[in-house]
Amino acid sequence: MKHFFFIFTLGSMLLFSCTRDKITPIDQQCNSTISFANEVLPIMEANCVSCHQPGNVSGGYDLSTYNAISENANAIIGSMKANGYQLMPIGGPALPDSTIQKISCWISQGKQDN
Repeated sequence: MKHFFFIFTLGSMLLFSCTRDKITPIDQQCNSTISFANEVLPIMEANCVSCHQPGNVSGGYDLSTYNAISENANAIIGSMKANGYQLMPIGGPALPDSTIQKISCWISQGKQDN
């Protein structure tokens, strides 16, 4: 019986000690206020605005201003996760989970224009 307990304990420790970019639920990662100007806007400019701007409004979205990003926040997250929307950015790899979580935190914090 001692061997079973030892093997069970050792196996559990090995199983739960392995890490692979573990994702903590978003509500536990929103400990600091996300700045629109310093964090959200640069993400959008680097990954979205080249296609989603005035004069080149792909898919009907202009994502070059706070108002446009705020109004379309749920669609933005949906497309980043391919959750009911086409995966964006189109033609490129999915954005890192940490980037998506940052946008999700900004949304859950009330989409502040800060």
